[in-house]
Amino acid sequence: MKRYQTYKDSGVEWIGEIPAHWSALRLKWVCNFLYGESLSAQEREDGIIPVYGSNGIVGYHNRSITEKPCIIVGRKGSFGKVTFSEKKCYPIDTTYYIDCTSTKNYMRWLWYLLPLLKMDEFSRDSAVPGLNREDAYRNIVTLPSSYEQQQIAAYLDRKTTQIDDLISKKQKLIELLKEERSAIINQAVTKGLNPDAPMKDSGIERLGEIPAHWEIKKIKYLLKNKKGALKTGPFGSQLKNSDLSSKGFKVYNQRSVLDKDFDSGDSFISNEKFLELRDFEVFPGDLLLTSRGTIGKCAIFPSKKIRGILHPCLIRIQFDHDLIINDYAELFIQNSRLFAESIAFNSNATTIAVIYGHTLRDVDLVFPPNIKEQNGIVMFIEKQTIKIDQTISKIEKQIDLLKEFRTALISEVVTGKIDVRDEESNG
Repeated sequence: MKRYQTYKDSGVEWIGEIPAHWSALRLKWVCNFLYGESLSAQEREDGIIPVYGSNGIVGYHNRSITEKPCIIVGRKGSFGKVTFSEKKCYPIDTTYYIDCTSTKNYMRWLWYLLPLLKMDEFSRDSAVPGLNREDAYRNIVTLPSSYEQQQIAAYLDRKTTQIDDLISKKQKLIELLKEERSAIINQAVTKGLNPDAPMKDSGIERLGEIPAHWEIKKIKYLLKNKKGALKTGPFGSQLKNSDLSSKGFKVYNQRSVLDKDFDSGDSFISNEKFLELRDFEVFPGDLLLTSRGTIGKCAIFPSKKIRGILHPCLIRIQFDHDLIINDYAELFIQNSRLFAESIAFNSNATTIAVIYGHTLRDVDLVFPPNIKEQNGIVMFIEKQTIKIDQTISKIEKQIDLLKEFRTALISEVVTGKIDVRDEESNG
């Protein structure tokens, strides 16, 4: 890529050399951060003007307070995040904004420049993290001519659109691969592996036929013959935030299950509290199910982990392994459409999805009664999906590299390491 003919030292380590005819000066001489204005959800009137918070659009209103275009910078919450609005808008009081009244520079160029300052990494107030504009103003930035700003913005618009389109295609491919993976598992755990096996009507309309020798049983008939084989986490009154500490017995939560990571997390309870909540202890081989918000996701609790208890948003299931093995049950629960639909149908909430233990007990599982056949299905699924998982992992790495390239390209162009003045006409 072409470089400028002559360079000079900017005096700033992360910027390095800049074109000799450019300036390096503090941000306060480039633009002013104007304060957004208070506008609660109740005060908004029907309209088409986007209302911006620190993390993007939060609603609409019938009037604006900015000119167009406009840059919104998070002040509280997602502080330092930079958003661009082509339209007039209404930034609320958790934000700063920049429009033509607060800078003479080209807005689109400025939008590419600001994220390079990493304003989300510093805050004076540790209790309520936020961006102090005086801190932002002290940053040294590069300043090319107005013409070059427009050339830089046009070049980056074109190049980043190409990169973003490629990333989007790769993300869609990942979604298709995940759908294929789910379809393979769903087929195996509801129809079996033998396409020539005799079939029978399941009696469940959305399931259709299943292999003739398979069974459908409610979860309550597949549990170990013991008290608490299906156990919902403690009520909120039984486990309050004031009970949590930084050491002791661990409280395993939804994140543990969703990430299948039982080592992370810093919520613990004392020995006294553990003895009080002993009925909620988690044991190796327990199947843990998320029961609130993101419902119906599960993981098998492994051995050699810190002793601990269920979080209130988890349910512990202890299956009778003479009837159904954990690996098969996990695959069915996690991937079968029948289970997902049953859980969604039985979720007893209007604002947040939730499943209760007594409801879960009556959800159907479809399975071959032969443990050897269950193991065979598990092994088949592992073999079939490993290639898909490897492909997904490879594509995710490609996406990460594209995002890194995108960031590096913006930095190189905005700081003058690449001369793009003739690129627009050639591009």
